[in-house]
Amino acid sequence: MFKRLCSTALIFGAAALAPPQPAAAQGLSCLPRDALVERLEGRYREHLAGGGLQNAQQLLEVWTSAETGTFTVFITRPDGVSCIVATGQHWNEATQTRLDGVAG
Repeated sequence: MFKRLCSTALIFGAAALAPPQPAAAQGLSCLPRDALVERLEGRYREHLAGGGLQNAQQLLEVWTSAETGTFTVFITRPDGVSCIVATGQHWNEATQTRLDGVAG
């Protein structure tokens, strides 16, 4: 549980530090959340790993697949449109309780 909390905190912290920009300016793929979730579950076999409010207007979600090793991070707006902010392969659950070289 603690390992997942640490990895989730790192992801959310990195996303929170990013300057807010319109999705079009970032070149992001945006589509209705239902359609995105259907694609993630069907094509990539990803499932919700965690999420939280980035601010009052944005819900950040991380979807991962232990089976395929893929991951997707996206933000959903109040109008139900989701914009992908990151995707990748070789997702690994955190195995350390702290990062080397980081105090605390």
